[in-house]
Amino acid sequence: MGKIIIKGLSILSLCCCFFGKSFAEDNEVIEFRTIGIPPYGIQIDDKLSGIYFDAANRLTSIAGYRVNNRIAPYARIIHELKVGLTDMTIMFKYKQLEDHVIYIAPLESLKIVVMGLEGVSFDSVNSLKGRTVAYLRGAKFSDAIDNDPDIVRVNTTSFTQGVKMLMLKRVDAIIGPMDPIVFKAAELVPDKNIFGAPLVIDERTPWLQVSKKSVDKISVAKLKDIFQKMVKRGKLTALRTKYMSMGYVAVD
Repeated sequence: MGKIIIKGLSILSLCCCFFGKSFAEDNEVIEFRTIGIPPYGIQIDDKLSGIYFDAANRLTSIAGYRVNNRIAPYARIIHELKVGLTDMTIMFKYKQLEDHVIYIAPLESLKIVVMGLEGVSFDSVNSLKGRTVAYLRGAKFSDAIDNDPDIVRVNTTSFTQGVKMLMLKRVDAIIGPMDPIVFKAAELVPDKNIFGAPLVIDERTPWLQVSKKSVDKISVAKLKDIFQKMVKRGKLTALRTKYMSMGYVAVD
């Protein structure tokens, strides 16, 4: 009788361990930080949304995690990934993060463009010499421009500020991914194209990435599998279409 009780308790203990782990995993809170750049991360008062914001919520929900998803600037996200205050994000690869994150899965590459006002176009990086370019603080878009002392970078806090400066002719051009620049311009000047022909200077690939300090609470393999399926099924493309069609038109 004693042996039966001991065996029963052993089985019960194993079940508790199994279900306990499953419960803990299913109820783990993931700290996700979405870059504060519309249409990827949008904050209007207390309402948060955006392509990457929605994608992160869907990903963690399917994976069985609870998520605390907040919108933050590049510099803060980079710092928090390094020290483990943030578990995950979606953004470009940055050299200062190479030793601190695991790159899980790529998204579709984004065109990095330089654009002036309508009627003004640039045919090469050399044509920007002696010009001023609105450049999002904390971001990195082009080594060629960054390393050219004859191209004047004017740091901005947002694409909104950059577009406004361009419209006021305080800078000659603006640089960044196509979608957020066009998205912001369409907010400021609805139903009107204010830009000249874009100069495509690079393509950068955003990655879903996890802090190395968070691998004990996150199943990298599971998230990679789920995210790749989301991309393959067009979920992120659908989110882009949704946000870029909310009264705004993207330039391809």
